[in-house]
Amino acid sequence: MTTVHDRRGAATAAYLRDLGVPTLPPRTSPFDPGYDLGTLQGHLEQSAHLMAILKLSMACWMVATEAVSRAKLAAARRGGVATVAGGGPFEVAVAQDRLPAYLDLCASMGFDRIECGQGFTEVSLDPPAVVAMAHQRGLEVQFELGSKHGGPFTGEAVAALVTTGRRWLDAGARELVIEARESARGVGLFDEGGRFDPRLADRLADAFGLDLVAFEAPTKPSQFALLDHFGPAVRLCNVRLEELLRVEIYRRGLHSDAFGKASLRPAPTAPALHPAVRGG
Repeated sequence: MTTVHDRRGAATAAYLRDLGVPTLPPRTSPFDPGYDLGTLQGHLEQSAHLMAILKLSMACWMVATEAVSRAKLAAARRGGVATVAGGGPFEVAVAQDRLPAYLDLCASMGFDRIECGQGFTEVSLDPPAVVAMAHQRGLEVQFELGSKHGGPFTGEAVAALVTTGRRWLDAGARELVIEARESARGVGLFDEGGRFDPRLADRLADAFGLDLVAFEAPTKPSQFALLDHFGPAVRLCNVRLEELLRVEIYRRGLHSDAFGKASLRPAPTAPALHPAVRGG
């Protein structure tokens, strides 16, 4: 797999190092809501080193030309980026009693992971059985916590989600995802006005750790709020491909709104300003 330094290049890597920008592992999971193949390939070429995993979202990959969907997955694989099928098709498959066929399809298409959830259906799930079925086909599992239509989280709801999340992790899920849909308004950790609830976010982070939980951040305010609160270690997902670079410069303190924040601003170890800059 190509490394961060290989992708970024020696000149920019050295300059960022001089600025005090840390070398970070990929912590953002962008999503493709149905872009054309060329657009996806272009984003992989410039940003694959920043992608923790690429989600082909919703069921778009099923109704698009199959050869193109397969080409997208192959392009991600060549770029060293794992892929995950969004959770909506999983819920439909379970509700229609077609889960084995769905898992077979995901494996044959070349996905690395599936997302499971109960965001808009109420069919009961057996985490160990679902994870075992996925593993038999070489697929990893992540589980999405929260309902798409349930409104903002309450303290009681978060307590129940923690219990559910632990069941899925104990069953072998690799990651938990916190629901925010495409609006980050009136859902999950965001109220009707889009305001972020840091108290409830901390409860989820404390329960699972930032290495195992990813927060959906589909909008600029949600992205910045999560990075401001948790700092550069937070894992973000459902970020549109064209917003990935903005998220990553904010994560590194290179965005104008992040530079003044102590938790994000780069800290050079040996400043060496030109006399003209110092006023000398």
